[in-house]
Amino acid sequence: MTTHATGSIPAIRSLKPLTDTSTPYISVESVRKVYHTADGDIEAVSKVDFDINSGDFVSILGPSGCGKSTLMMMMGGLETISSGRIVIGGEPVTAPRGDLGYVFQDPTLLPWNTVLENVLFPIRLRDGSTRKYHDRAQELLELVGLWEFRNKRPRQLSGGMRQRVAICRGLINDPALLLMDEPFSALDAISRDDMNAALADIWDRFHKTAIFITHSIREAVFLSDRILVMSRRPSTVCYDIRVDFPRPRRMEMQETLEFNELCGLLRKKIEEGYKVS
Repeated sequence: MTTHATGSIPAIRSLKPLTDTSTPYISVESVRKVYHTADGDIEAVSKVDFDINSGDFVSILGPSGCGKSTLMMMMGGLETISSGRIVIGGEPVTAPRGDLGYVFQDPTLLPWNTVLENVLFPIRLRDGSTRKYHDRAQELLELVGLWEFRNKRPRQLSGGMRQRVAICRGLINDPALLLMDEPFSALDAISRDDMNAALADIWDRFHKTAIFITHSIREAVFLSDRILVMSRRPSTVCYDIRVDFPRPRRMEMQETLEFNELCGLLRKKIEEGYKVS
């Protein structure tokens, strides 16, 4: 693949699969997931192996139904592992952890609570008192442009605004790892672009380790430091690539030749993933 410098966006420095010898923050080791049903066993995930370094934003792409969300749920301790193991921060994952943040497709905000109360809800659930976290909630809501809406109810917000609240809620406990499962899939194209820009800004500010599930190749390239491509079910990681565009990310980078070449390469790898048995 040939790369060319375009404007202020430098060419991708490498399109080789990522290799890193540093101590990983997350290790996924020969992880497998099998569902036992009345009609027989269904293998969703088959021997997945990868490491992730602290501070990396990693997206997972792959065919619909390939087990991306299942893998993320196992990483979060929300789904059991059939075999293999997942280690986060030196500790094997055996149950949900309090140091993780979650953002799902549906913001699942409590309709009777205000925006501020929804952001603080995980703290209230855990500690009973939210007083010490009020300043952090204000900081997060100001960052996403919603502080003036802090006393509104979810029904008074747009879909994009509700998802911003959900992201703030996921960050309120200062998590070591943020897990996001297609959080923008229900939004229209303009709102989705706005959310991508907002999430990129949030990540630049707080620099958390993040796992991001998406079907959007362009979204993955825009947001990520690294992208994993999964094959069809029973899935495994069939491609692993570092995204070396500089930060902060700007929406105009999506018009560059380098950005679109990388999107094309990933589309080809996903198509190849459909053929992996």
